[in-house]
Amino acid sequence: MSLNAIAMPAAPDADTSGQASYSGGMMLTAIDPVTSPPPTGGYVNALDVSGARRLLFISGQIPQRVDGTIPDTIDEQCQLVWAHIEAALTEAGLGLTDLIKVTTYLADREFAEANTRVRNDHLRGHKPALTVIVTGIWDPRWLIEIEAVAAA
Repeated sequence: MSLNAIAMPAAPDADTSGQASYSGGMMLTAIDPVTSPPPTGGYVNALDVSGARRLLFISGQIPQRVDGTIPDTIDEQCQLVWAHIEAALTEAGLGLTDLIKVTTYLADREFAEANTRVRNDHLRGHKPALTVIVTGIWDPRWLIEIEAVAAA
């Protein structure tokens, strides 16, 4: 196993070995084998989580407001979905740096750039394990849906 020197800068005690320690003893270690293509777009190939005492599973968050309206553009939908994720994390007493796995469903490949840009703006350097899937989504007005797992 090879560690890529990726610091998790949002963590309180990050170093440049690809490890970050959190209060309560949780440790995140980025794993990027030299035999795998290097990750691009703000993620790691694998994320080893040790010492976690809590897991939070966030169901697929959709680009719909409380009043039932859905924004028209991919940028607005991405922002709204990330706001829903942040709200779930906050309600659970966690934050974006606690995310360990994010799965994004896009309605079309053309939305990949906006998705990456908005995700990276929200994560501010934090790099969870990540999967992006281009597929049909339940409601054809939804251009994106994101589910996530957090640990603390």
